[in-house]
Amino acid sequence: MSAPFYWNFIKRRKVSAPDVLASDGRLVSVPPPSSQLESRDKLWRLHSALLQCRSLLERAIAKEEEELGGVKKADYETQRKLVKDRLSLLLINTGELLKSVDGAAVLSPSVEGLELDGPTSVFEMKVWVYRIFKEVDDWTKMAITTLQAMPTVITKERARTVRARATRSARR
Repeated sequence: MSAPFYWNFIKRRKVSAPDVLASDGRLVSVPPPSSQLESRDKLWRLHSALLQCRSLLERAIAKEEEELGGVKKADYETQRKLVKDRLSLLLINTGELLKSVDGAAVLSPSVEGLELDGPTSVFEMKVWVYRIFKEVDDWTKMAITTLQAMPTVITKERARTVRARATRSARR
């Protein structure tokens, strides 16, 4: 069963999505975005969110296997593995970018405050898994947007540095 199945199930039950999905806010907790952040800080925020997504996804997979046991479908398993692999690749790439920008090892943010206990009923579990997939989807889209903007930001920062050096050289 896929995330859209859960969404359709919620709609058929006439349960308001904002009431069910946003009652306690987002699952991933990072500082709010700001246009004032430098590239390194934007990367750190993104990397932190992706790490939290991976922790939640791994917890959801374990909870699904524990609760639902052998009721698995090949398509769902394949899709779940694909999501996890792509998320891992994004984490590797953002980690490498952080190392190249900062020159230091990337510290893993704490996963404190994440909703790790999970749900108690099957329906709650399905909604919880849907919320996790939604978080992964949202942060993946944010990663794409942020990483696509990075070359532009890095180019502007380099141009600013070159101009500053040229100004200093001209003063001498």
